[in-house]
Amino acid sequence: MRSARKSDLIAVTAPPSVAWLTWLREAWDAGAAVLPVDHRLTRDEQDALIKRARPTAVFDGAQLLRLDGAPVDEAVAVVVATSGSAGEPKTAELTHDALRASVLSSAERLGVGASDSWLCCLPVAHMGGMLVLLRHLILGGDVEVQAHFEPVGLARSGASCTSVVPTMVARIHAAGETLSRFNVVLVGGAALDPALRQPPLVRTYGMTESCGGVVYDGRALDEVGVRIGDDDEIQLSGPTLMRGYRLSSSQPFTEDGWLRTRDAGSLSDGVVTVFGRIDDVIITGGEKVWPQEVEEVLRAHPAIADVAVVGRPDPEWGSAVTALVVPSDPAEPPSLDAVRAFAAERLAKFKAPHALQIVDAIPRTPSGKIARRAL
Repeated sequence: MRSARKSDLIAVTAPPSVAWLTWLREAWDAGAAVLPVDHRLTRDEQDALIKRARPTAVFDGAQLLRLDGAPVDEAVAVVVATSGSAGEPKTAELTHDALRASVLSSAERLGVGASDSWLCCLPVAHMGGMLVLLRHLILGGDVEVQAHFEPVGLARSGASCTSVVPTMVARIHAAGETLSRFNVVLVGGAALDPALRQPPLVRTYGMTESCGGVVYDGRALDEVGVRIGDDDEIQLSGPTLMRGYRLSSSQPFTEDGWLRTRDAGSLSDGVVTVFGRIDDVIITGGEKVWPQEVEEVLRAHPAIADVAVVGRPDPEWGSAVTALVVPSDPAEPPSLDAVRAFAAERLAKFKAPHALQIVDAIPRTPSGKIARRAL
């Protein structure tokens, strides 16, 4: 990495380790930017990302190979692939100033600083993992890096703070452990089971394009603006927003510079409520049903270990609300009548599932979001 040059974009394919701290410093000192490549991707997937992002070099942790790529502006610190939950992943250019604003505003909200230690247990290609490293570089304090998720090892880490996704929280509890040893646990990337929403967990909402979480437990960080646009779309403003998608003529900004998230939600008395992706809404009998709302209710059913809700074509309703359920006990899966009754007691009846599919697992993205295009 010491051979990095000004305006380089260097794709780093190495797994998470404390060495990343040195690589980031060396790249930035040279005026270069880093493209973290998820080490869990297949070779073909890595090659596809590198082809789209066009870095000028690739670094595997030992050797740097020069490529015929496109340079990056010196203001850019990292280029991060989006989750791709709504289609092919894009690459967001995040500046030094935006990342610093993200770290400092979250630190102020959480009351953390140089005396706190952080555990990095998410991929560095995930904003949650990258931000843990950046908190160490900007705020100071100790940092521990785990290359692979192991529930017991995470729960018993000596760190005071960490960042995880909901799937990890569920697996930690399934292993008989808790996260009570931590002072702060940031949870983002997907909806969190209501039964697990208790301190030290802090629910975050944000995206790669906003340098990760900008809404904590429903309230926006200082200097972050939230408004509701057409189609109930959540729109964001503030110093943490990305510079733009790399090498793309299509940008998700309004004419006055707000980020269009493509998430639907509401804003009441300063509290942000997220309904789900605008494209995921189910229109059944002329009524709108947000899958995330139904999923949150059904996850509380004792016979349901995991669930995803989708719309299936239906001649009478247009779309039928359909629950894909992973049963807690495969030998005794819940019936459609039981699931409908459970939902109808807690939601409007038109939101209760009209169909039920028993499945072995719910496909998810690396950040823990339901991969709805695969359902």
